[in-house]
Amino acid sequence: MPIKSEKFRQFKTFSNCFTYLFDDYILENKTMELFGKWKTEYFKNANPIIIEIGCGRGEYTVGLAEKYPDKNFIGIDFKSNRMWTGAKQAMEKKLNNVAFVRTKVEFLDKVFAFSEVNEIWITFPDPQEQKSREKKRLTHPRFLEHYKKFLVPNGTIHLKTDNHKFFEYTLEVLKSRDIQPELVSFDLYKENGSIFSEVKNIKTYYEQLFYEKGHSIKYCKFNLK
Repeated sequence: MPIKSEKFRQFKTFSNCFTYLFDDYILENKTMELFGKWKTEYFKNANPIIIEIGCGRGEYTVGLAEKYPDKNFIGIDFKSNRMWTGAKQAMEKKLNNVAFVRTKVEFLDKVFAFSEVNEIWITFPDPQEQKSREKKRLTHPRFLEHYKKFLVPNGTIHLKTDNHKFFEYTLEVLKSRDIQPELVSFDLYKENGSIFSEVKNIKTYYEQLFYEKGHSIKYCKFNLK
């Protein structure tokens, strides 16, 4: 397997990988070239777009793309050496409904146009447990407002985490916004109903790691008002 620096180099050459950073666009306040054109110019279809924020190695992005060829999936992360794994797998499996973008969450409204994204997956984000870092939590109200800039109205958000405090925090935020989650589980892998079977089929690297250590996996699905 290539070393970290080689993964960085290769990521830039992969046809399913893109970058949106300060030195590329932000300083000039430009949107990404595919802004508003993901379906027409990259995927070349009218299928829904689902993004995974903090996709890491891209297990979820690639796994979902394999399972749902009638949908488009885009993994988002700041570390391209992580996404290299998923991007390479997607190319080897000839998955045309997958892409990866190296950027920060704060810039996603420059990557996607209004209503361009149908669903968001947030998988095992940094819980930012210190009170002083609350605004960095990916379910903080400022981020929920940010997602509304590119998510379809009443669009779906999925959250998976092993952190109990972060999960409780998220539920409190949703309650304060009068959002009733469609699905909630404090221990996903103890759920027996088929209603949760889909979200148990694919495990990210961190999910498998936490699960093997005995951590309970929390899951929440809600529609953003």
